[in-house]
Amino acid sequence: MIDKPIIILAIESSCDETSASVIVDGIVKSNIVAGQEVHSIYGGVVPEYASRAHQLHIVPVIHQSLSEAGVTQDQLSAIAYTKGPGLLGALLVGHSFAKGMAMGLGIPLIGVNHMQAHILAHFIDEPKPEFPFLCLTVSGGHTQLVWVKSVLEFEIIGETNDDAVGEAFDKAAKTLGLGYPGGPLVDKYAKLGNPKAYKFPIPEVEDFNFSFSGIKTAFLYFAREKGPEFIQENIADVCASVQYTLVEMLMKKLIKAAKHLNTKQIAIAGGVSANSGLRTRLQVEAQKQGWQVFIPAFEYCTDNAAMVAITAHFLYQNKQFSSLHDSPMPRLHLNS
Repeated sequence: MIDKPIIILAIESSCDETSASVIVDGIVKSNIVAGQEVHSIYGGVVPEYASRAHQLHIVPVIHQSLSEAGVTQDQLSAIAYTKGPGLLGALLVGHSFAKGMAMGLGIPLIGVNHMQAHILAHFIDEPKPEFPFLCLTVSGGHTQLVWVKSVLEFEIIGETNDDAVGEAFDKAAKTLGLGYPGGPLVDKYAKLGNPKAYKFPIPEVEDFNFSFSGIKTAFLYFAREKGPEFIQENIADVCASVQYTLVEMLMKKLIKAAKHLNTKQIAIAGGVSANSGLRTRLQVEAQKQGWQVFIPAFEYCTDNAAMVAITAHFLYQNKQFSSLHDSPMPRLHLNS
């Protein structure tokens, strides 16, 4: 008797990307993402507009994902969705659709932790890290150092005491008048500038934790003191300098944690892991430390449903299904 394949439709709607993915026996067959341009004029995500845009995009995104994968609804083994953390209204759209679809098809529902999904994105493609490994998870809402013991075991050994590094990138971009999303724009200009042109403070923070509120304030004062004309004339050097400082803050703690844990298996995940400055710095340090470094493909760094799908695949294998009475959790902890 041939076992039926495990076919899962996954939905991601935690912030401002509506995404759907189909995974068959652990192999991603489609990963469709619809962005939301409406937020660009506001310099950040507007929660109400995000949830409305999800409602518009979710049906066509799911149809396209199923079509690209060559899968019909009656072949699905389960429906997965992001249960948190994220924006409540945005999460509700994905949760409600997934719940209704699972009920209609009579198949299991799988709620996925968004932060676990970012980490497990490393298992979509080769090469894959070996357990245990140290993962630096960096995004607009989180900055964490996680000791990953298995696909179901995560230990946070360090995290930000205030703002996330992705938020610091976006705040710097907004201060410079670069627009939204700011992180990629800072990265773009930084490639053309001198990272040592201007010096910004790196705070001393206990253990393996981070703090980014200080550099946000220091950069704001710097921009005000120099003035718009100076900033415009030296935009590449300014971006390169602030990016260099943020990357060094991350690397300082990553190096410390890797030595403490005596590990050479190093991974990065989350939207900021797409930053070219961080990727380059990580590869340079890998040569010095003898690390084996793992970085997901660009399409799996930012919010996407493929990472939800691979996580759901592991949960399905372990028969960890969700109740139809579960609710989205905007402040969901990594180990919840």
